[in-house]
Amino acid sequence: MIQQQQSMTLSPYIELYNLIIPKDNMLRQINELVNFSFVYEELKERYCLENGRNAIDPIRMFKYLLLKAIFELSDVDIVERSRYDMSFKYFLDMAPEDSVIDPSSLTKFRKLRLKDLNLLDMLIGKTVEIAIEKNIIKSTAIIVDATHTKARYNQKSPREILQDRSRKLRKAVYAIDESMKAKFPTKNTTDVLENEINYCQKLIDFLETESGIAQLPKIMEPLNLLKETVEDDLEQLRISADQDARLGHKSADSAFFGYKTHLAMTEERIITAAIVTTGEKNDGKQLQTLIEKSKAAGMEVRTVIGDTAYSEKDNIAYSKENNIELVSKLNPQITQGGRSREDEFEFNKDAGLYVCKAGHMATRRARQGKKGIGKNQTDTYYFDVEKCKRCPFKEGCYKDGAKSKTYSVSIKSDEHTAQMAFQETENFRKKSKERYKIEAKNSELKHRHGYDVATSSGLLGMELQGAMAIFAVNLKRILKLND
Repeated sequence: MIQQQQSMTLSPYIELYNLIIPKDNMLRQINELVNFSFVYEELKERYCLENGRNAIDPIRMFKYLLLKAIFELSDVDIVERSRYDMSFKYFLDMAPEDSVIDPSSLTKFRKLRLKDLNLLDMLIGKTVEIAIEKNIIKSTAIIVDATHTKARYNQKSPREILQDRSRKLRKAVYAIDESMKAKFPTKNTTDVLENEINYCQKLIDFLETESGIAQLPKIMEPLNLLKETVEDDLEQLRISADQDARLGHKSADSAFFGYKTHLAMTEERIITAAIVTTGEKNDGKQLQTLIEKSKAAGMEVRTVIGDTAYSEKDNIAYSKENNIELVSKLNPQITQGGRSREDEFEFNKDAGLYVCKAGHMATRRARQGKKGIGKNQTDTYYFDVEKCKRCPFKEGCYKDGAKSKTYSVSIKSDEHTAQMAFQETENFRKKSKERYKIEAKNSELKHRHGYDVATSSGLLGMELQGAMAIFAVNLKRILKLND
């Protein structure tokens, strides 16, 4: 049962917060900046209003997840820190003497209360609303790009994940007491997953019962991460599959397995829209949705700045119809006109090659015909036949017994005359220099908020991770610009 109205925190020790937490503390500033009652309004229908015991305040649960996104800690460690960190307790609207939640409540909150909630658009929309109210967003341009996130489970085998986390734990222990090497259980030397799990469990048991150092902060964090992997993620480790993750490419010889987050951001570096897709999706095809989402969030969009992936024929036509300047250099190879089965093959601008719907990239390209003589030139892309033979999508695409598999694209640069003329102007060159800002934002998401690797499996889990990380970076940016 959820309380039907929010209650104030009453405590004889409440004044401690004013003595301990400075005015410029980030969590204090976020609390003063954001009215989190919108979380209660969005989630109250997911609770019973009449029966059962009182539920933990959904705003507090949401704030715990926000703290996880900001500080990149496990459920156990974020709850443990809220036990003694007064800035955490203040942010969570707790009295100094209040007890903390059980860490397992966070898992239930994510799975039961946030399921099927469009959290990504809601949180981005809230931050854009705050930025507009504070008169922070003044530009009418958005910068677009995509950043990739590796899947948690498939980039490494389950045994490698356990080995990596147990190695980090041992390293932390050795830094404190190197004599522990002789006391640790014998390492697993086989490739059997069950043996690695047993070793990790023995290591955990030894540190918790015999070492006497398990409560040290430098040991607790890697220990809790290993426990969380062995206990909470055991089922996923055994399956070792993320059904939603897909193979994507950053260049001709660089691939990743996971997801893409397509972003739109203002020149003030406030993210206005995001779309989470599987790794093989084409960047350019998300542009129109990003523009519409930015408008829905409250942005006026007159200019779009992006790389060559966004200069597709459809995007140029859409921009012209909506009186939007598209600051994106043309690449003749991206031209969509006249291609057959264009939904099955998509151009990867980083590698300069096409990718089929199974995620396989062409191995080479050959140009046929002469420029300006006779018919249009075509680019023919050659795929690895051995992969085609085993491909689950080969029906209607690859003919059994064929010695080669190719895909040809007709080059029709004349259709882009207006865009070609625009990209030669001083206005185009000046605005295109703003594109670096979104690369910096991608780096911030990955290196400060753990967005380089998915924290859970599945597209829904990735969307939740994206929602909290983007909400956090937007709030931090608003605080900086509001000073």
